[in-house]
Amino acid sequence: MTSLLTFPKGGVHPSEAKNLTSGLAIEVMPIPDELEMILGQHIGAPCTPTVSIKDVVREGQVIAEVTKGLGVPLHAPVSGIIKGFGMSGHPMRVSAPSITIQTDHAAPAVEYAPSAWQGLSREDLLAKVHGAGIIGIGGAGFPSHVKLNPPPDNPVDTLILNGAECEPYITADHRQMLEHSREIVEGAKVILKILGIRNCHIGIESNKPDAIAVMTEAAATGSTGEYAITVDPLQVKYPQGSEKQLIQSITGRKVPGFALPSAVGVVVHNVSTTKAIYDAVVLGKPLYEKVMTISGKGIKRPANLRVKVGTRVSDIVAYLGGVTPELAKVIMGGPMMGFAVSSLDIPVTKTTSSVLFLAADEIDTTPHSPCIRCGWCLEACPMGLEPKEIALYVEAGRPQDTGQFGVFECFECGSCAYVCPAKRPLVQFVRLAKMKAKR
Repeated sequence: MTSLLTFPKGGVHPSEAKNLTSGLAIEVMPIPDELEMILGQHIGAPCTPTVSIKDVVREGQVIAEVTKGLGVPLHAPVSGIIKGFGMSGHPMRVSAPSITIQTDHAAPAVEYAPSAWQGLSREDLLAKVHGAGIIGIGGAGFPSHVKLNPPPDNPVDTLILNGAECEPYITADHRQMLEHSREIVEGAKVILKILGIRNCHIGIESNKPDAIAVMTEAAATGSTGEYAITVDPLQVKYPQGSEKQLIQSITGRKVPGFALPSAVGVVVHNVSTTKAIYDAVVLGKPLYEKVMTISGKGIKRPANLRVKVGTRVSDIVAYLGGVTPELAKVIMGGPMMGFAVSSLDIPVTKTTSSVLFLAADEIDTTPHSPCIRCGWCLEACPMGLEPKEIALYVEAGRPQDTGQFGVFECFECGSCAYVCPAKRPLVQFVRLAKMKAKR
């Protein structure tokens, strides 16, 4: 591990705080009495319900689907009865349409058995991925079957699995790699067959030496003359797990602005998404469970949990013994890119990586002050943008003029806000600019 790969521009190294959960095996949370299934869990058109109130549904059954546009179906995580349709809390959109399922605890769990997939055609494999409702678990929820079908004018030669997990606190991918390395490698081979290529790189930050060792062994065992799978140790630097930065770290290729990774011959999938693809293709199991990290000094018992999609945060808190008196802020997602929430009555979606319960000494509540023109945000930005100018233009009432500073290329990693000595909410300024500006 003498030569660690990384991206050349910007980046920061926040306190990792992963020791709270990195050594905790994934545990299965008991199924709550009710689940709230948000209909828009992916990028694209929200799902339309295919069930009615009082319908009896079984675990794994399709309960909503996308009939027009980009999207994937939604499945019942449990057997039970459709209790109603309404609005559920959402960390970004405040509220979103949802289906409430009342759990039938007496119903037997569905058993899934592995089956051979090697003889299936590319089209059959893509249909299985789509039918199982697979989306990007580690990011914005882009439908996986679309990502696995890149434009023909962009030939792909490399698959990258993202095991960087560079956000502080979060250890869900780490535990997945330790406990399901074989399934992840098998899922990688499924993806390679769909793409019609042989080379796969698994990028893992060097602060996870146990995961590097386990995945290296699994990759060596799983590699064949047809598939070459290798592990690439990465330097610990945030945002190493960002798609464009990860591609540059491992391949040296730079994705042009506003372009997709396929423009440079690469497809990137999160390791947990790859495990979900294994489940879909090999086991025939839809995506309706989620491994997530619950951490911070504000929760009585931190854990890595496998929960049913639709589980309310309040049920997770009750299962883990409640919150501590020191709790100051609740964040869904990581501390760098997540969203603070004011209610625990918010359900977990397919893309929820973690819920953090942070104490006062884990957050900074210092009021922000005017920009002091130090330039630290420019140095930290991995995209080479100008966060300070975007913020100043927003404050001046000119968000429509921020395109010249790269506002639409920003993926809101938060590196700029992290280093700002004036504590300016630069990511919030960027989001406001995006909402009001026109490209």
